[in-house]
Amino acid sequence: MSGRTKGKLGLLELTALVVGSIIGGGVFNLMHDMAASAGSGAIIIGWVITAIGMISLALSFQNLTMKRPDLDAGVYSYAEAGFGKYMGFNSAWGYWLSAWLGNVGYATLLMSAVGYFFPIFGDGQNIWSIVAASVILWACHFMILKGIESASFVNTIITIAKLIPIFLFLVVMLIAFKLDVFSHGFWYTPSGGFEFANVMEQVRGTMLVTVWVFIGIEGAVVFSGRAKKRSDIGKATVLGIITIILIYMLITLLSLGVMKRAGLANLGQPAMAELLKSVVGEWGAVLVNIGLIISVIGAWLSWTMFAGQLPYEAAKTGTFPKWFAKENKNGAPINSLVFTNIWVEIFMFSYLITASAYNFFYSIASAAILVPYAFSAFYQLKYSMHETKAVKGRTINLIVGLVSSIYALWLLYATGFDFLLLMMILFAAGVPVYIYMQKKENKVDKVFSPIEAGVAIVFVVLAIYAVYQLVIGGISF
Repeated sequence: MSGRTKGKLGLLELTALVVGSIIGGGVFNLMHDMAASAGSGAIIIGWVITAIGMISLALSFQNLTMKRPDLDAGVYSYAEAGFGKYMGFNSAWGYWLSAWLGNVGYATLLMSAVGYFFPIFGDGQNIWSIVAASVILWACHFMILKGIESASFVNTIITIAKLIPIFLFLVVMLIAFKLDVFSHGFWYTPSGGFEFANVMEQVRGTMLVTVWVFIGIEGAVVFSGRAKKRSDIGKATVLGIITIILIYMLITLLSLGVMKRAGLANLGQPAMAELLKSVVGEWGAVLVNIGLIISVIGAWLSWTMFAGQLPYEAAKTGTFPKWFAKENKNGAPINSLVFTNIWVEIFMFSYLITASAYNFFYSIASAAILVPYAFSAFYQLKYSMHETKAVKGRTINLIVGLVSSIYALWLLYATGFDFLLLMMILFAAGVPVYIYMQKKENKVDKVFSPIEAGVAIVFVVLAIYAVYQLVIGGISF
């Protein structure tokens, strides 16, 4: 990496990357998605579990960035350092696919919100939406080519701007909050009281929602190689995740005190606009839709940066093709960005054929990003276990690693068997890419260890089974 670009991102920019990458479009429909599957009591339990799990995962990132400063690629490099080259490749592969497929989703969501003001864009899935989204995509692309730091500065401004309507929404909800509305149907059970099995199933339903709305927690870690100070990476991750948890909890719980659960569950999209409109009138919907547009643009910029940065970092260590490691004069990963954004552009045109194609791939990709999260948690536990008892903070790090590992496994379980099965298609597609990398570029005679070969075979077999289930209609999502 060029000396002129390394060490340019400060704590504010890194924190904004975390907040900006997590707060996308999901926050504007969060109260609807949570209320659709759970009552107030289960939602509170769900947020407590999520807070413990996400903070432990953030602390894992913080500890690993300090203990292993050599692992600049962060998310995928933890998997490789702890569990071998092939697991590192799978983490990088899943993360990259998730990132650029998510950008296709941001394109549609953005144009749908713009369609509120300009009907020509409809629901965000027509030719005019593709044209406008393409302009924005390549604007982000060329902004990043000017330099990661310039794009990060713009992202910081956008992050602040998009938080304003969210905070105004929270103020209105706080003023309109009624305790009797919040307590109505608190446990949402047949008996009206606490029923453990029923409530825990509701909690599991809230976990499915948090899987999607918390993607991006690793934002600062992806750019660890470009931080001014190593210590800022962990601080930014923890500060960002605590900020997000507080915002998400307040949005859902205050909303439940303004409108009953059944009403929230039946709101249109974006639910935040509908709810605010019901309290303050039409200007509330206008404000939220403007906020949604700003929010999605910010998240899109963040994820365009992530989608380009990770293959670039992976290529430098031989995990992705060397072609991805090329920089331009500003130190931006030019080949990685071009290749990634061409795929985003191509995939946008799938909306002219059918909307289900994107839903299919985006759902799998959202589940796939949990793999690098899980490996990061596992490596935190493994690394702490191998430290001597004399190391300061070892016990705390062990607890953090254990909690984050359990939480990662819980998220994989909460995602559901169908999504996990479909996810195998993605990883099976990566098998020939990995073989090519090892044989042609890394000149390795033995591509897989016995365990890795077994994992690759499992991926392929389950992928074939998943395709079969799709054909016969055995999998639905």
